[in-house]
Amino acid sequence: MASGGGSIESGEPEFQIAPMIDVLLVLLIFFISITSMEVLRIDQDIVLPVAEDAVKAQKERGEVILNVRYDEENRKARYNINADSRPIETTDILVAELTKAVGIAQASIKAGWNPNVRLVIRADNNTPSFEISRAMNAGAEAGISDIAFSTASRADSPTP
Repeated sequence: MASGGGSIESGEPEFQIAPMIDVLLVLLIFFISITSMEVLRIDQDIVLPVAEDAVKAQKERGEVILNVRYDEENRKARYNINADSRPIETTDILVAELTKAVGIAQASIKAGWNPNVRLVIRADNNTPSFEISRAMNAGAEAGISDIAFSTASRADSPTP
């Protein structure tokens, strides 16, 4: 009589590969979805400034990503949080949206991680400093004390 679990007399279980493949496929789908969610938080159209001595940030805390796109024709910055499609143009709305994003980030912080939320500012290379200052002030009003800037390394920057 043939059975899938090996013979009772031998005491040796047979190796089942089908459950192993199922587990690997579930893990693959999980990692693909997590990676694509991280990519969706950034605005791909922003050309970051180059910083040769930049270091990769540690992911030990919750992050709110603030994309700053500068419109040179209108001389106005447009902000969006975590690559949300709605552009934010006024500081009051920016502070309110950052406060909501901080609450969401704090709720998702894992046990043992740093409880402070970091604001990562991703601004266009041609964004004036006063617009960056407005973004930093809005983050401070929203209760964020840790601010980082996203840059590209020399190898990542596009050639003109």
